[in-house]
Amino acid sequence: MNCYMAKASEIERKWYVIDATDKPLGRLATEVAMILQGKRKPIYTPHLDTGDHVIVVNADKVKLTGRKWEQKYYRYHTGYAGGLKEVQYEQLREKHPDRVIELAVKGMLPKNSLGRQMYRKLKVYAGSEHPHEAQQPEVFEL
Repeated sequence: MNCYMAKASEIERKWYVIDATDKPLGRLATEVAMILQGKRKPIYTPHLDTGDHVIVVNADKVKLTGRKWEQKYYRYHTGYAGGLKEVQYEQLREKHPDRVIELAVKGMLPKNSLGRQMYRKLKVYAGSEHPHEAQQPEVFEL
């Protein structure tokens, strides 16, 4: 039995635009992560980045289900003793609405150099405008 393994020279990358308006954060993030990894393509190869570029617009209009709006916290550590910091979802969304989607997608990608390469193909914008018209992105419906 032969398995097809894609070569780096054979990979064709497309650009997709996804509108995040009124989409649940987790469901949006899983779809974006699948596209970035290339798992929606028949040429998917685990050790290569076969994914496409994704532009997410209207990141400030993404929604959360249940009471996560008040209960969800993002935690990070500064590296100093007692340096655990917490930011509530509402505060992060007010300051950096794009970062909410970026963090959700980043957590779903592999934690290695391949995952970092995939993450660089993600572009998130708070409003409905983006500077990637030259790439002729296709609209991706969830």
